[in-house]
Amino acid sequence: MHKNGCVKVGNTDMYYVAFGEGKKKLVVLPGLSDGLWTVKGKAWLLAGSYKKFFTDYTVYMFSRKNCIPEGYSIEDMADDQAQAMRNIGIDKAMVMGVSQGGMIAQFLAANHPELVEKLILVVTAPYANETIKTVVSKWIDMTTTSSHTELMLDTAEKVYTREFNEKNKSFLPFVARFTKPKSYDRFRKNAYAILDFDARGVLSQIKCPTYILSGDCDNTVGNDAPYELHEAIAGSEMQIFKGLGHGLFEEDKDFYNKVLEFCNR
Repeated sequence: MHKNGCVKVGNTDMYYVAFGEGKKKLVVLPGLSDGLWTVKGKAWLLAGSYKKFFTDYTVYMFSRKNCIPEGYSIEDMADDQAQAMRNIGIDKAMVMGVSQGGMIAQFLAANHPELVEKLILVVTAPYANETIKTVVSKWIDMTTTSSHTELMLDTAEKVYTREFNEKNKSFLPFVARFTKPKSYDRFRKNAYAILDFDARGVLSQIKCPTYILSGDCDNTVGNDAPYELHEAIAGSEMQIFKGLGHGLFEEDKDFYNKVLEFCNR
């Protein structure tokens, strides 16, 4: 089953995709890239990484809602995510948040614990530290001072290892063409929400089993972030990927196996 869906959230709606046939549910919240291109119509494109989940799980991947107001916070995003899940009948799920999606997932697990069975936090942080602020502020500036290709080049340098970028550099012009939005308004609103993010006050409220996955060369959120999360979330487990950074979920061939093993425990 591959589904491209849309769910009502307040006065707007939210795109999602779903794939798999299982009774268990995995909800995936993507990072800041969602500000450039949503999941709309991309079920077949996004499903590949989750093939091993299909028998036992239905995997849902959500975008942020379509009409984003000024001053929209990460905590607001979590509240809207909770509403979206309830509106399509997800009463409890494993939740995996990647980067900004992991920030949303922290508030979701803390403020709506009845919805989150297990929490998987990937390349994310408990607050907007100096590394995050420097990187995200530069990306915001580049939406007015640089070409989209230059923005994608800078993103690739911050996210992936040099080896990965060397191997995939021929694809970058295609990616740049594919991800260029009509307007950067959505991207900027998502990015500004990151700059104001701080979940440290609610992390002690997270009681579900939690798995933290990060690289030891993360140039986007810094290398202290996973340890801060691990210390603040009681009973959490942590996996550090040696030599990898913010794009470890694309670079490590065992990443999705590790996530599945945690979900199945």
